[in-house]
Amino acid sequence: MNILFIGDVVGEAGCTALAAMLPALKREYGAKVAIVNGENSARGNGIDPKSEKAIFGAGADVITTGNHAFTKDAVHEDFDRVDTLLRPANFGEGVPGKGVCELDFASYGVAVVNLIGNAFMQPSGNAFKYADELLGKIRSKIIIIDFHAEATSEKRAMGYFLGGRVSAVLGTHTHVQTADEQIIDGTGYITDVGMTGPADSVLGVRKEIIIERFLNYSVKRNSFADGDCMVCGVCISVDEASGKCVKIERFCKTYQGTAL
Repeated sequence: MNILFIGDVVGEAGCTALAAMLPALKREYGAKVAIVNGENSARGNGIDPKSEKAIFGAGADVITTGNHAFTKDAVHEDFDRVDTLLRPANFGEGVPGKGVCELDFASYGVAVVNLIGNAFMQPSGNAFKYADELLGKIRSKIIIIDFHAEATSEKRAMGYFLGGRVSAVLGTHTHVQTADEQIIDGTGYITDVGMTGPADSVLGVRKEIIIERFLNYSVKRNSFADGDCMVCGVCISVDEASGKCVKIERFCKTYQGTAL
């Protein structure tokens, strides 16, 4: 089966581009499942009911998040109510929601796991130990990991740590698509799948704001850019019987205001 994973959706522009392009991408790649990271999809950052609805409405089967999962109070109860809206599993107990969901396709299942890195990120449980613990509880042979992490070294280490044990380890958070897609002992891997949002920007933010910050230590608040968008992600092909990845292909499409 083919599975699409779309990188961090940034703001309203990213939601609009996703809605326009995801149906065509699913047809192009013959994908049965679409997983989308939506942790920056709301105004400012985080996810809110409006952007959650937009992402699911675009055709996402599962939404993953990251360090901005709980930025918007309005969506907190949805993490408990919606099984396919995930937050990092290693946030631990006592916070809304969960970090794993399993989709049932009768003859096989697809599990999606959301983890957050420990290097240069907010305090969370050890991602490697959580991964080990969770794998012992998952029934599905097809397991997709969204590893939302800052450090390239930590992401690559996780890829090798889980190599041969899951179907894919897909990095998110840094918004810049990397060119290191590979298969590690049957596990599809990429350090970062990239973002879905304004191309003429710095990670989705107006470039003038970020340049001014580096030049003059400005404390001006971030504001999302507009204009043409990129839609970045990967398609992984997985053997349904073994759960092994047999192909991983990255893509970065341009959305210019009209559907494909």
